[in-house]
Amino acid sequence: MTKVSAHLLKNGKAHAKSPQTFLATIIGAKYYRSDGSIPEDDVKSPMDTDGHGTHTASTAAGGLVKDASFFGLASGTARGGVPSARVAAYKVCWNDGCTDADILAAFDDAIADGVDIISVSLSSGSSDYFKNVIAIGAFHAMRNGILTSVSAGNGGPQLETIANFAPWTLSVAASTTDRDFFTKLQLGNNVSYKGFSISTSDIKNLPIIYGGDAPAEGFEGSSSRFCRTGSLDKNKVMGKIVFCDDLTSGGGPLLANAAGAVLSGREFGETSSPFPLPTAYLTRKDGSQAYIYINSTRNPTGTISKSTQEINKMAPLVASFSSRGPSPINPNILKPDLTAPGSNILAGWPATASLTGFELDKRVSAFNIISGTSMSCPHASAAAAYVKSFHPTWSPAAVKSSLMTTANPLNADLNPDAEFSYGSGQINPSKAAFPGLVYDVVEADYVNLLCGEGYTTKLLQIVTGNSKSSCPANHGTSPDLNYPAFVTSASPAKSINKVFNRTVTNVGSPTSTYEAKVIAPPGFKVEVNPSVLCFTSLGEKQSYTVTVQGVADKKTVVSGSLIWDDGTYQVKSPIVVYIPM
Repeated sequence: MTKVSAHLLKNGKAHAKSPQTFLATIIGAKYYRSDGSIPEDDVKSPMDTDGHGTHTASTAAGGLVKDASFFGLASGTARGGVPSARVAAYKVCWNDGCTDADILAAFDDAIADGVDIISVSLSSGSSDYFKNVIAIGAFHAMRNGILTSVSAGNGGPQLETIANFAPWTLSVAASTTDRDFFTKLQLGNNVSYKGFSISTSDIKNLPIIYGGDAPAEGFEGSSSRFCRTGSLDKNKVMGKIVFCDDLTSGGGPLLANAAGAVLSGREFGETSSPFPLPTAYLTRKDGSQAYIYINSTRNPTGTISKSTQEINKMAPLVASFSSRGPSPINPNILKPDLTAPGSNILAGWPATASLTGFELDKRVSAFNIISGTSMSCPHASAAAAYVKSFHPTWSPAAVKSSLMTTANPLNADLNPDAEFSYGSGQINPSKAAFPGLVYDVVEADYVNLLCGEGYTTKLLQIVTGNSKSSCPANHGTSPDLNYPAFVTSASPAKSINKVFNRTVTNVGSPTSTYEAKVIAPPGFKVEVNPSVLCFTSLGEKQSYTVTVQGVADKKTVVSGSLIWDDGTYQVKSPIVVYIPM
């Protein structure tokens, strides 16, 4: 299990009897420890001693804070996605991890407490739904009208790495933001390099030593070159900048009393992280050049400057760490569902938690900058809570549909894995509140899906939590779920003729006429029947089919879109054809 916290959001309207009833954002907090033991370095309470939970909760529902920053970086006015929301926090993870029993107990309590949205920046290690406590808990929540928003995972950029992919959840990928942080390293030969890290102070003209030349007793240079904890000789590195051949948390140099660190081996450059010491994280190419200087100079020196901020004009792009689809169980159901900001996110941080995870790091800040799909998840959770505040009776699937069909499209040329990296696109909360049409899915539809996957009654009831759940004798193969996306696999040089059946519900104008506008995936023909949908009332349902025909070439993923347009609302769904790996 990934060590993070889960938060369950209330939309601010569900329980407020008057504006004076609840003034605090946090209206409830519980902790869970099924075996009764508490780690020595933790606290037996809902208190956040890690920081991750505070960061995600404040991202979702933090209040307005002027002059917020991380030691002057990312300065401005900070606020959560829905500042008027109320948060119930359920602490299920500790310094030694999380247990399935605690996670399920928190889901049960959140459902009983009547939350509106569940935000889970947490991943489970199991693929099968009947073994996956997040999938099980989210199904129980769905049965009770609660949408669960989950992080897609940080296993990218490879395909088929997505961690949370149950069809009844909102799986959230991470995208970049329009700011980057860099740390300048200037060597004694006046050559400078741009490091990808966050340093809150600078160090000037200090000696640099190669970690491989400073092994501690019992270690070889082949080990100390990576600056692992305990591998460095304190007497050799004290007060100096240590050059390390790979990414390290900074704990090794910190514990060895080094003044700073230079790390080599950076592959992707869209995120920067705080380190306990002034640190410059260089690309492998720049790191090699810096090493040549260090190795060829009698007394090499360096200066590490405090980090600076630059505008990222290419944002949003899917972050390289963000896990990709398709789903390993239901590859023809789009996952992730959408993407949200998850790179270099400034959000709240408790004084009880180290900024970098090291006790020796004594810095204190009310904010921290970190990255991950754990950070993108609460952005989407807040957007879902925002939609729910306008439409409190909408089903979880309707809320999810509204977020997906109104998402801003991203450029597949800049994101090679296309929809398997960003889903339907980047969230657009203001549009999501008024989507025009929604694709609804009820519990029975998900049950039929599981039955089509070959679930026995016993396994089905594990997922549904309903002793009456069963598969009909003639359930057949996995049905076509009423999902706001169209995904099908293809074999190279083989023709396909895939038919999708969909039903939309009118939530826009009572009297409206929608026309289908299609952008077909390259090399394919797409036919929509009927191509015009006429509605005469709110809540009215209309069904249609989409037929995709063509021959797949060697490209792994190609995509297009279907937009239902009535002149006021544009309801967009991706059309994806892929060749399985």
